[in-house]
Amino acid sequence: MDNISTSDIVIINGNSHPDLANMVAERMGLKNGGCSVFHKSNRETIVEISDSVRGKDIYIIQTGTKDANNNIMELLIMAYACKTSSARSIVGVIPYLPYSKQCKMRKRGCIVSKLLAKMMCTSGLTHIITMDLHQKEIQGFFDIPVDNLRASPFLLQYIQESIPDYRNSVIVARNPGVAKKANSYAERLRLGLAVIHGEQKEAESDEVDGRYSPPPTRAYSNILGNSVEMCIPAASRNSTPQHAPSSSRQRTTSVSVGVPEHPVKVKPPLTIVGDVNGRIAIMVDDLIDDVQAFVAAAEMLKENGACRIYVLATHGLLSSDAPRLLEESVIDEIVVTNTIPHEIQKLQCNKIKTIDISILIAEAIRRIHNKESMSYLFRNVTLED
Repeated sequence: MDNISTSDIVIINGNSHPDLANMVAERMGLKNGGCSVFHKSNRETIVEISDSVRGKDIYIIQTGTKDANNNIMELLIMAYACKTSSARSIVGVIPYLPYSKQCKMRKRGCIVSKLLAKMMCTSGLTHIITMDLHQKEIQGFFDIPVDNLRASPFLLQYIQESIPDYRNSVIVARNPGVAKKANSYAERLRLGLAVIHGEQKEAESDEVDGRYSPPPTRAYSNILGNSVEMCIPAASRNSTPQHAPSSSRQRTTSVSVGVPEHPVKVKPPLTIVGDVNGRIAIMVDDLIDDVQAFVAAAEMLKENGACRIYVLATHGLLSSDAPRLLEESVIDEIVVTNTIPHEIQKLQCNKIKTIDISILIAEAIRRIHNKESMSYLFRNVTLED
């Protein structure tokens, strides 16, 4: 990595992924800045920055892990410490943004990713670099620039170079919500597409959010009828209409009094739209966390004749007993990037492979620091990626 002025750039990191921070600094020919982040006995977070940051551009590398709350507090305190130490700019490099799946309104809940964005902006961050947000619209929650990098070129290259006979593959979306991403992969690789319809558990879009729970129709009808009757004068209530409106003037269709009941969604059993018989099935997604849905989809693919099954994703969170479930499943290989540390999970499951994306983060930092265009990093990327 060249063309970097080392006098006014400082890279620091928290405890979430020090290996990635060291790889990025090494690729840029820089030394990781002197920043110590530790916890007191009462679990309060302490940040100590040993080097001067006055008038410098600070890049804080801190990703989201299973310890998301501590990761966030470390990031906020580091950013605020740099802000109060007169840093010129503070860029948060967050490969996996925590709480990004909580970006929709739920029943009596809130949009947590919006709250997190406000906290980051208030702490002093002036720019965000992240990768493969769960929803691209999350960028709108921030009042500062957000660069949402893509890991798809690395995953596409892996398919072409590391999967034998990949031309006999079919890209699989494990649910209709991933169909756009899967279709983008299929078009770039000139491969077929299959979509798994029906799920064993509710999708995010089907979770109760309070808008589909009107009161019972009969009770609401009685309330509405009484309200309407109270609003009509007694004289008008007993009088007979002089002229009934003609049917030609009635342009509004009336339904039964009250709010209609919302039909209950009944999900069909898992079915595959597309041919996978004798083919290599490649499931793509942005995040692998709870793997039950992936295991169920893989079993369905195997029953329909898929010869080998791969799962590719940007972020490998792999919570709980995910490594054991993957090791015991019919999935042949799981490929994720190193946006999240998962070395322990790899010891528990030999099927997990890792792709290094530190060069992409290093190039993004170099371009931002040198005030160069970022469009090169987004070339040939469609909205569905």
